[in-house]
Amino acid sequence: MQFGKVNNPQDIDFSIPQDHPDTLKVLKNSKNKDFKTFIGCAKWNKQDLKGFYPRGTKDELAYYSTQFNCIELNATFYKSPSKEQVRTWYDKTPAHFKFFPKLPNTISHFKRLVNTQQATEEFCDAVAHFEEKLGMAFLQLHDNFKPKDFESLKKYIENFPKVIPLAVEVRNAEWFADQKFTDEYYEVIKSNNITNILVDTAGRRDMMHMRLSTPTAFIRWVGANHPSDYNRLDEWVSRISQWKKEGLENLYFFVHQNVELESPLLSAYFIEKLNKALNLDIQIPKTLNSNNNGKQTTLL
Repeated sequence: MQFGKVNNPQDIDFSIPQDHPDTLKVLKNSKNKDFKTFIGCAKWNKQDLKGFYPRGTKDELAYYSTQFNCIELNATFYKSPSKEQVRTWYDKTPAHFKFFPKLPNTISHFKRLVNTQQATEEFCDAVAHFEEKLGMAFLQLHDNFKPKDFESLKKYIENFPKVIPLAVEVRNAEWFADQKFTDEYYEVIKSNNITNILVDTAGRRDMMHMRLSTPTAFIRWVGANHPSDYNRLDEWVSRISQWKKEGLENLYFFVHQNVELESPLLSAYFIEKLNKALNLDIQIPKTLNSNNNGKQTTLL
């Protein structure tokens, strides 16, 4: 993922900001204490994850789903899936696996949420066939989708089919620069039980708003292909541990890289650290080796 990429990651302050006060309010109101954790990559194809698959692997998704418990499904951004395609993906994966499909760019980028009811219903009808394997759909808005477009977003969210859980990512800096816009957006998503996406990437630290709207943390983490990536993940383990104590119900954490082949390496490192911190037993991808410092460095 190239969004937020910089040429000088060593100069970026990657520290996680303090939580917005609303985050603690949301977590303290949580009723369900059954904490669920899903950690994965954004893609499963060999071209991006070179070296991850054992030699002779014939079905990438089938293998990927034995190593990770979820996928951030970016393929649906470029083409809305058919029901048949969804059932194919469903049948290839184990019972515990979850899909997190991105809404198509025809809805979010080209039509900018206007006159998209039919396209949205077709998408939702299709992904509903993931059944219990549907984690959460997510809407990523174009970088130039600004607060002036708020009414379109508000209407879209209010009319979105309630049977499909949804998260939203706004990207334009104006959403975060003016408190009025930020609060209006937040109140709409919170009142409609929409999850506020956090993006941790080098060049857009304003997207680390640390403001949860539901007891679900949906985090899209973008590494910088730099040694600091490991320390950044360590800090997330600490923050997530804090949120769990405060009432976090779900963690959806997706690891991206500017060069994606390192995503499984960092995912495995993060899973191992989180398992130890929270006494979890999430599978660590077994095709990875560790060095003496416990940091994943080499793909078999």
